[in-house]
Amino acid sequence: MATSGRRPRIGRQYAFSLRNLSVCFGLIAIVVFGVGVTVRAAGGATGAQPAAAVAVGLLTLLAAVVMRHRRTAPASPEEDSLGAADFEAMTASEFEQAVADLCERDGCRVSRVEGGAGDLGADVLATAPDGQRIVIQCKRYDSTHRVGSQDVQRFGGTCFAVHDAQIAAVVTTSEFTKPAAEYATQCGILCIDGQELATWASTGPAPWTE
Repeated sequence: MATSGRRPRIGRQYAFSLRNLSVCFGLIAIVVFGVGVTVRAAGGATGAQPAAAVAVGLLTLLAAVVMRHRRTAPASPEEDSLGAADFEAMTASEFEQAVADLCERDGCRVSRVEGGAGDLGADVLATAPDGQRIVIQCKRYDSTHRVGSQDVQRFGGTCFAVHDAQIAAVVTTSEFTKPAAEYATQCGILCIDGQELATWASTGPAPWTE
């Protein structure tokens, strides 16, 4: 069962990164190059010109190496966005919390994150920025396990009558069967599959605002 306790966010963390280091080296190289050109143009001391040229060459080479490494190195976890998160690798409770985090990111106020046998179909309860009550059921399935019509029907039996949902959604890492999608459409339940979840996580906005 998931709890409402907070865990580290999956989103972007603004910490020291190779990107910042490479930008700094690039700026230093540009500045030193400009100084070297100025010294040469001004006809500085005989010993200063070779020294400036060597310094420019070394820093330019270092900046080039760093920039090349930046282009080829894989993105660090800190530089990854939520869209690159491996939702399938999460536990059920972690997935519920991740969905709640997405809701909060998009301006919703989450009042409960509590999956399990006693949740009556509501894994995440939240309030949208416009005041509508959101009820979400989370299905962390692998790609071979699709959400069936029985899953959606059970949720449909409680999301409106028990939880007073104004926005009801089933979010999965997998896909929905055709009968499940048809039933959801008839009942006004949003079906958010793995591809739509990735889009929501990486770019937003929340699916119910579209």
